[in-house]
Amino acid sequence: MTTQLNKSKGENMGLPTLNDYLILEKIGTGSYATVHRAVRKGGNREVVAIKCVDSTILSKSAIDNLLTEINLLQILKHNNIVEMKDFFWHEGRIYIVMEYCDGGDLSSFIKRKSQLPETICRKFLQQLALALRYLRSHDVCHLDLKPQNLLLTRKPVLTLKVGDFGFAQYLSTSESKFTMCGSPLYMAPEILLRREYDARVDLWSVGVIMYECLFGKAPYSSSSLEELVEKIKSCKTIEIPKGCSVSPECKNLLMSLLKHDPNERLSFDDFFAHEFLDLAHAPTEENHEKAIALIQSAVKADTEGDIEEAFHLYSEALRYFIPQLTNEADHDRRKHLRVRVNEYINRAEKLKAMCMAGNSGKLESSGRKELLQGTSFGYQELRILSKSTTDMASALEMGEVGEQYLAEGNYDLALEKLRACLGILVPLINKEPPGRRRELLNQQIEIWLTQAESIKGLLATRAVDDSPKESKHLQDQCVLQ
Repeated sequence: MTTQLNKSKGENMGLPTLNDYLILEKIGTGSYATVHRAVRKGGNREVVAIKCVDSTILSKSAIDNLLTEINLLQILKHNNIVEMKDFFWHEGRIYIVMEYCDGGDLSSFIKRKSQLPETICRKFLQQLALALRYLRSHDVCHLDLKPQNLLLTRKPVLTLKVGDFGFAQYLSTSESKFTMCGSPLYMAPEILLRREYDARVDLWSVGVIMYECLFGKAPYSSSSLEELVEKIKSCKTIEIPKGCSVSPECKNLLMSLLKHDPNERLSFDDFFAHEFLDLAHAPTEENHEKAIALIQSAVKADTEGDIEEAFHLYSEALRYFIPQLTNEADHDRRKHLRVRVNEYINRAEKLKAMCMAGNSGKLESSGRKELLQGTSFGYQELRILSKSTTDMASALEMGEVGEQYLAEGNYDLALEKLRACLGILVPLINKEPPGRRRELLNQQIEIWLTQAESIKGLLATRAVDDSPKESKHLQDQCVLQ
């Protein structure tokens, strides 16, 4: 990597120089660097951001950090990471040419709105999580995650991008460091208290950013560093501000990230798999292919008369298609996709009504015919066998209520009841001895798990109506910095 950097010192080798750019305006100033908006001369006159660093006033460690940042940015290429396009050295200054983010940073975005709705917070966190998942795949730890370092672009759609890798290092969850780095307000307790730490410090920072998005301020906002340290030392309980409310999934993620003890903090794998983020259905090319495959399977099942299977497949496909639709910037493609999605929604609703009415069609798919035909009698037998276990009996009643809400189209309450009953039944089956009751209970859990997943697909369809308004709201709140 050192050789690669040294090559960029020569200005007579066809490499970029400051003369290749037209400087337009200064857009940022730091202790040893300034950032300018500029236009590349010739060609498509691309707008870029140029970070100018005065290397003559930097310490050796600061120069090392800068070179590490450049080397990392040469490697890291992801839609949610600010791209480095060029770099060059001239007369004691280092110039880093970056992708220009026309939406400013997340800090300014939050200040304009005071606090962000949970839906918008989820969008930003999902994009941040995608970037972090990519960084973890390269064993890179950012070490300075904060709203000021999360930049926004408005075209083709509003997108969050992680920037400023000045403190970033190669660091896994099994390696440890002691070096003090980052911004105190977003710094994990183990760094602030000068203890050994690993890559999990980034997760604490994500928790603070999430808190600030939702409530407009950091959880340990303080008037001085000493006050901040004292709050951290005392492990002061982090609470949701009075008068504010968030969904159970949102609160669970927030509080799981903001654990003072890194061993109790959410792991990266659990963070990426968390229900609130739903990365599994994020608008990526890979997930678009999954959606198409699911629709093909749904149409096949529908054609064969297996309406139960077709309903679940359509519902699951919608969980992939809706984020794709809300994220599509091209007007024509969006219009075409909206027509297709509306068709899938309508068909899923019709199939659901047929399922609820007991019209099971031909039901010729392997295993499902027997499962559905045995549901009524098997369920009644399970109810009788569960009478001796109060928790199980109560959970089965909740499940019945959930199915009734589903039949009525009240998806929120249906999902709430099914989640509640499954939250009781799943742990119970792990303790259940082999036998008829375990067999019936396992069968019923599978049915309700599938129904819960289908309801999530139907709930996701709300975004079809909400997305244009929300998209405009996001754009209106985002201003040039």
